[in-house]
Amino acid sequence: MERFINNLPPMDLMRSEKMTSVQLIIPVESAHRAVSYLGELGLFQFRDLNADKSPFQRTFVNQVKRCGEMSRKLRFFKDQINKAGLLSSACPNLEPDVELGELELQLVEHEHELTEINSNSEKLRRTYNELLEFKMVLQKAAGFLVSSNGHAVAGEVELSENIYSNDDYGETASLLEQEMRPRPSDQSGLQFISGIVSKAKVLRFERMLFRATRGNMLFNQAPADEEIMDPMSTEMVEKIVFVVFFSGEQARTKILKICEAFGANCYPVPEDLSKQRQITREVLSRLSELEATLDAGIRHRNKALTSIEFHLAKWMNMVRREKAVYDTLNMLNFDVTKKCLVGEGWCPIFAKAQIQEALQRATFDSSSQVGIIFHVMDAVESPPTYFRINSFTNAFQEIVDAYGVARYQEANPAVYTVITFPFLFAVMFGDWGHGICLLLGALVLIARESRLSTQKLGSFMEMLFGGRYVLLLMSLFSIYCGLIYNEFFSVPFHIFGQSAYKCRDATCRDAQSAGLVKYRDPYPFGVDPSWRGSRSELPFLNSVKMKMSILLGVAQMNLGIILSYFNACFFGSSLDIRYQFVPQMIFLNCLFGYLSLLIIIKWCTGSQADLYHVMIYMFLSPTDDLGDNQLFWGQRPLQILLLLLAIVAVPWMLFPKPFILKKLHSERFQGRTYGILGTSEMDLDVEPDSARQHHEEFNFSEVFVHQMIHSIEFVLGAVSNTASYLRLWALSLAHSELSTVFYEKVLLLAWGYDNFVIRLVGLAVFAFATAFILLMMETLSAFLHALRLHWVEFQNKFYHGDGYKFKPLSFASIADDDD
Repeated sequence: MERFINNLPPMDLMRSEKMTSVQLIIPVESAHRAVSYLGELGLFQFRDLNADKSPFQRTFVNQVKRCGEMSRKLRFFKDQINKAGLLSSACPNLEPDVELGELELQLVEHEHELTEINSNSEKLRRTYNELLEFKMVLQKAAGFLVSSNGHAVAGEVELSENIYSNDDYGETASLLEQEMRPRPSDQSGLQFISGIVSKAKVLRFERMLFRATRGNMLFNQAPADEEIMDPMSTEMVEKIVFVVFFSGEQARTKILKICEAFGANCYPVPEDLSKQRQITREVLSRLSELEATLDAGIRHRNKALTSIEFHLAKWMNMVRREKAVYDTLNMLNFDVTKKCLVGEGWCPIFAKAQIQEALQRATFDSSSQVGIIFHVMDAVESPPTYFRINSFTNAFQEIVDAYGVARYQEANPAVYTVITFPFLFAVMFGDWGHGICLLLGALVLIARESRLSTQKLGSFMEMLFGGRYVLLLMSLFSIYCGLIYNEFFSVPFHIFGQSAYKCRDATCRDAQSAGLVKYRDPYPFGVDPSWRGSRSELPFLNSVKMKMSILLGVAQMNLGIILSYFNACFFGSSLDIRYQFVPQMIFLNCLFGYLSLLIIIKWCTGSQADLYHVMIYMFLSPTDDLGDNQLFWGQRPLQILLLLLAIVAVPWMLFPKPFILKKLHSERFQGRTYGILGTSEMDLDVEPDSARQHHEEFNFSEVFVHQMIHSIEFVLGAVSNTASYLRLWALSLAHSELSTVFYEKVLLLAWGYDNFVIRLVGLAVFAFATAFILLMMETLSAFLHALRLHWVEFQNKFYHGDGYKFKPLSFASIADDDD
């Protein structure tokens, strides 16, 4: 058997790639180019040999700082380009590469130029805003100061006792009206301040003025004709032009301080109309000049940004690469002569030739007199885990890695998850109408794969796009299971021929009727459509789906235990095979494997035996006569034998392994059997449950407790995990019943009315319920339950998941926001 297994061809995803620990001795003149070539290859993971040093104590800290500063400048350019709304240029950059020093000088020049342009533009914009506000104030304030009747025009607002009211305007003369009446010149002491304030602050501003002057003021306001850009936030804000009339220098001082506190800009408005017109003409003239200057400045700035944007992607990529190279060089050690760097790391065995070829190129291109030494080492620590995946298998591998990264070279559940995960999802989601909807969504994502892969997606869309092939298989299996269940949006169809049943009489659906009778061969594929609407529909489907869930669960748990056997064979751990795999198979199949056998026999024979009764009394009264529950000859002695084997399997799992490990350990260190030293070392070191690695002190009590916990967990888990697979039945039933409710109680009920509006509303509600409840919430629910079945019920039989990923230096995987 082992010879047959060893002769099987290897599977790419079954076990992680074989890794080797490597030491590189690199001359200083070749170091930068060698690390760059390895980054382009993306198959070498460096180990940090300076982990005890802070980032500021490392050799190439100044180069890392330079790259960080250049990254800051490039991010500044990118922000400026985005603010300017310039589109990315699609034309390729054919200019030759520049050196890092030249690029640094160019970036300094570009930043200085842009900073100066922005500073001048900001000053001009502030001046322009002030003139624009002055123009608004001149236009609006003139209406408050001059009118044909010799008093202020309507529109002023008088604040009296903290209550805003315009109702008593005609009854009492305002302060401004009294001032505008003919009076001797010596009585005239009225002054005013005009300005502009943000609309959001005007109420608080007016209240503060009223309180500060104790009501001895008149506040007039009018909205500005257009929004004005705030010079601080550069946002367009609505503003209000105001004129405050008051008397006395003390009130003037208070009002100016309040204006300053509220950010209100005050502008002088002369009372003389001729002076107002002259100032207005001057303001309009200066505004037109500033507009032309601002437009020229914007054109100049956009031209500079366009020239930068043409090279921006290339520069950012170059700086990211350089920073990654120097970060990696900081992980290497200088030898005592300071003439070469020593690095250590991991690489796949298949990539050794490619790495050596890249290092030879680096030596040649750097004109070094000394070559780079590539030395394979023995490593004490466990190697990283590396699977060669593609766009199809990536999502399934991510599902497994979310539970835990595989230990080096242990069996990878992703190989089986590719099929079992979408299939168990479909068992819970089975409806070929809903499956077609999911299939269309998956096909849209796959058809737009090349375009969506280059776009920046939101978190939800990125997750959906990453799992597009998972969604594809989930939809295909949902169509398959939906055809078995014969449900299309909960409606059955005679797809594969006529039903095998017919009504005995006209009152077939009546509760007093005997119901359907069989008159021909069984329906060729799936559930007979005549079960729909019959009195026995729910009991029949419940029985079928519940038994099917148990069969699928026992089969998947057996697969998990079988994979633990392949792991033990691969790592050469005979203890795991004899004292873990064998008793686990015996215990699980003597109980739940036997239950699965009874289910199949009952289906094949059409027996009326009660399997609940059989399984319960197999434990309570194993010697009692089975009576009508007997399914085959010799069932009672077989049950007694299986029960005894299951009882024996528990101590078989618990006791032998810790004592054998103790015996091997004592023999190894007392020198009795040197001949089996290699075998003992191998068994002890690769033993996952020995609770000691790398020749740690053997603790028998710890090993025994660990084995006891593992055995109890398996025994109890065999029961709870089998029961957990009943979620397949529960969710399948829930999905079917929800779909039936929406079809019968919404769509058919609305269709029963002879009213187009009611039918349209019913159709809309049905479509909404189908899309958001059945296609979104139910999909998520079935996905999460399928995830739990794989993580807990399947993977805990063989999967340790305590490894760590292979993370090579790769320029292709450097993120845009790496800094």
